Parts: sequence; C-alpha cells; structure tokens
Amino acid sequence: MQLFVGLGNPGAQYARHRHNIGFMALDRIADDHGFGPWRSKFQGQIAEGRLGTEKVLLLKPETFMNLSGQSAGEAMRFFKLGPEDVTVFHDELDLAPGKVRVKQGGGHAGHNGLRSLHQHITEAYRRVRLGIGHPGSKERVTGHVLGDFAKADADWLDDVLRGVSDGAAALAAGDAPGFQNAVALRVAPPRSGTGTAQREAAVKQVPQPEDSPQLSPLEKLAAKFKR
Repeated sequence: MQLFVGLGNPGAQYARHRHNIGFMALDRIADDHGFGPWRSKFQGQIAEGRLGTEKVLLLKPETFMNLSGQSAGEAMRFFKLGPEDVTVFHDELDLAPGKVRVKQGGGHAGHNGLRSLHQHITEAYRRVRLGIGHPGSKERVTGHVLGDFAKADADWLDDVLRGVSDGAAALAAGDAPGFQNAVALRVAPPRSGTGTAQREAAVKQVPQPEDSPQLSPLEKLAAKFKR
C-alpha cells in the first residue's frame, strides 16, 4: 500500500488558496480514478482506491498545515508504512506556476507543512512539488500562499491537476519520468503536426519496401526502356 498525502487547510474559506493545491490534486485523482468516498480518519479525510496495480490511500490532513505530520504519521503507523511509501503533494514557491517536479527526500525550505512531516515521519518521503510562483518579496509570501488563485490561473491550474491525475498510476508504480511526461503532455502538449501520433501517421502514408509490387524480369527490362 502507498499513502498519498495532499497538504492544505480544511474549510471552505481556504479551498481555493494556493496553499491548498495539494488538496486539489488529491481531489482530482480521487474523482478521475474512482476512489471510494471521503471519510474521517487519522485526523483527516481519507479515500481508498487503486492506481494501476497499487492500492493507494489518499489523505488530506485536517490538522491545519502546520501540524500535517501528525495526521500522516498516524496513518503510517496504522498501516505499518515507511516514509518510502509516502508521497506528499504540496505548493512550491520556488517553481513557476504550472511547473511540477518530483523529489525524493531533502529539506523543507521553510514550508511549515513539510517541516511538520519531517518531524513526524522523517525527510525520506517523496514529494510532488506543484509550482505556484513567488510573489517577488519575502514580505508578500504569506498573502500569496494564503490567497485564492486568480481567474487568470484557471487554465494552467486545470492542466496541472489533470496532468497529475493522468500520471498518478505511473507515480504509484515508481515511474517518476512517466509521471512527469503525463503532466507535460497536459501543460505543454506537442504542437500540431509535431507529435508522435502525427509523425507515425505521416510514416504510414509513405509506401514501405514490402508494399512495392514484385516485377518479373521481363517487366523490369520493359521499365528501363520507358525511362
């Protein structure tokens, strides 16, 4: 079993905050992959389902961001999981909006949700860093992360969430490049005429050697005189 943890704050007033993009990612995965209903457990909301061949528990801690590790740690202990079985989805100031990166281990970079996870489950978990961009100055960070996504963000945000869901099975299987590719296909799809499908279609239109008619020696000789 694997544990996917989305970071955010509970309550309708926080639902569209940039800080809640981790919750949004898990909601999209649950909806797209037919997970069971959300229910209260482990100081959070959980939903169970499968991604590919892997059984996965989705967890949205309701302890508020700064105590996220309490909820995740409780779930880990109950299912006897290690930090290597945990993937955390969180907002990332150091990535531009629409950028997504997978990282194993490392520091918390001042993110209070990650800081709490470090304290309760160690830093050895995998994280999916969902870029929200930096406001430009330290003084504006709190207002930025605790502010709603702007209307202008709707398109790229939807692409990111769909891409995360598209690649969720690959992520559960340990295929980080496959996950990243699924996100990229949503966020920056190939230009018309340059994608693999278009290239394959073009190749199929060109007659291949095995499709050429077989000529008799007499027909080959006649063909020379026609040139």
